[in-house]
Amino acid sequence: MIAVAAVALCVALVIVVVSVMTGFLDMVQSSGRTLLGDIVISNGISGIPYYQKLIERLEEHPTITAATPIVDGWGLLRMPYPDSKVKQSETVQVWGIEPVSFAKVTNFKNSLLWKNPSQNQRDWLLLDAITNNADALRALIDAESWNDFVEVVTTASHSINFVEVNLWEDVKTQLNDEQWRVLLSFDSRLTEPNQLQAQGLSLMRDGKQGIILGLHVSDGNSRQQDGSYKVNRNDYWWMPRFEGTLTMLPIDTEGGIIEPESIIMPFVNEFQSGVFLIDESRIFVPLNVAQSLLHLDEAEIVDINDPSKVMGIDPARTTSVLVLGVEGTPISQLKETVHNIYDAFYEHIPADSLVLPPSRHAPGLTIKTWEEQQASFTGPVEKERELMRTLFSIVYFVVAALILSIFWSIVFEKTRDIGILRSIGASRSSIVWIFLQYSAIIGIAGSLLGLFVGWVITKNINTIHDAMGNPPVSIAIVSFSLAGVLAVITIIKSARGQMLPIVLGTLGITTFCGIGALILFIRHIGGVVVWDAKVYYFSSIPNNIDWESSVITVCGAILFCLLGALIPAAKAADTDPVKALRHE
Repeated sequence: MIAVAAVALCVALVIVVVSVMTGFLDMVQSSGRTLLGDIVISNGISGIPYYQKLIERLEEHPTITAATPIVDGWGLLRMPYPDSKVKQSETVQVWGIEPVSFAKVTNFKNSLLWKNPSQNQRDWLLLDAITNNADALRALIDAESWNDFVEVVTTASHSINFVEVNLWEDVKTQLNDEQWRVLLSFDSRLTEPNQLQAQGLSLMRDGKQGIILGLHVSDGNSRQQDGSYKVNRNDYWWMPRFEGTLTMLPIDTEGGIIEPESIIMPFVNEFQSGVFLIDESRIFVPLNVAQSLLHLDEAEIVDINDPSKVMGIDPARTTSVLVLGVEGTPISQLKETVHNIYDAFYEHIPADSLVLPPSRHAPGLTIKTWEEQQASFTGPVEKERELMRTLFSIVYFVVAALILSIFWSIVFEKTRDIGILRSIGASRSSIVWIFLQYSAIIGIAGSLLGLFVGWVITKNINTIHDAMGNPPVSIAIVSFSLAGVLAVITIIKSARGQMLPIVLGTLGITTFCGIGALILFIRHIGGVVVWDAKVYYFSSIPNNIDWESSVITVCGAILFCLLGALIPAAKAADTDPVKALRHE
């Protein structure tokens, strides 16, 4: 039974650790894929001209669902923070996108963080509408009512927490129906809450093209220990209230830097991909804005010797094209299809054109699967998982050593029995087979029990984590009660002069008292968070079993149980029957 329990614990340990690591890998991969599609065609800052024709060819193929252009570059985003102590500019990776086609290829719609404004956020929008349109409102309200109105708004504006000051109702009581209607018309998000998500999907706010920020680009979002988010200063730094200045450095055809280009744009929403490296640096802007800032938009080609002479048109370019395949299409097959379509697209462009797209074999052009594109994210996690598998393979040797030591003792204790078997004609191979069957039963029983224990722990690992972080006081009461019962039993047994009950009782009392004291200490300090979502940027611990690794672990444990029993079995088989029968 001790051997079975030891094998079970070893197997359960490996299954839990490897399953959590595999869950990490799966979460990183699935999160990264949400904004990539299946295949990525890229050509760096030089871009791909005539990309519309390429997309048309791609979408005509029956195994391709949709394709979308991307302009990828880096820029400097000036944030709206007035405090000099806060970092006012962020270096960001800018993605110029076509929102409609981008949403078809990726999980863009579901990645948007803000679907509808909360009541508190709506109050901030209302205050902004009043502040930014004070002159228009002043023209609608008489002098006496205006003073009362200003007093109400001023009181609210000096309060950070709009939960205590119901600005919406207070302002509404100060205005008649017409004045209230005019005030709400200044921001459509006040009358149509779903406009917040709609503006994010269109990258437009109040008729202006806007920016969508990665969740961690802004310092206004604070992640809590439970994985949720809170906007600092009670929604004051809610980004859809503000606007920012985006500056980018265009590069000419020879690699030189041109004068920086800047544009002021409102923030329309924020997104969360689930990968911190993306969420802390990436922003989305309309495709035409990114093309203009990087000088990748359509332009005239003029004669170098005679600038007044227009020789043709340099078409707009995109740095990447994302492709989404039909569900169930093998990724390798889809990649080969994209290769063939790109070759056909390239050959279709007349050779005498002033501007040609890069050939598929050009140094800068790459066509990669989403896994290859995300290798920089997923590679380290996958290597860590394999490292953990390698390190925990030591557990197999622990199992083998455990079985060897136990079976060696069994051989010594059963020497006379072995001698009897040998004396009545049992062969050496029969003796070996007896011990191998015995070890196989221990290995199978222990491995299956370990698989069950590992499954239970992994599936409930978040519940276990929460219980460890804030354990119920009832467990402490039970622990102290068990310690008291053991103390009574130990005292009674010790009166008979027996040492084993004293040792076991002392260990049990110490253990249960320690558990109870630890629980009371954890509750006293307000709980302990082992898995801090602020560090890992996943709100929960992965809890899916890695069945492939689990089966390998079970088979490995059984195999090493057999190997551990092989040496004692061979020693038993070589026992001299005559000496064994005389063994005491």
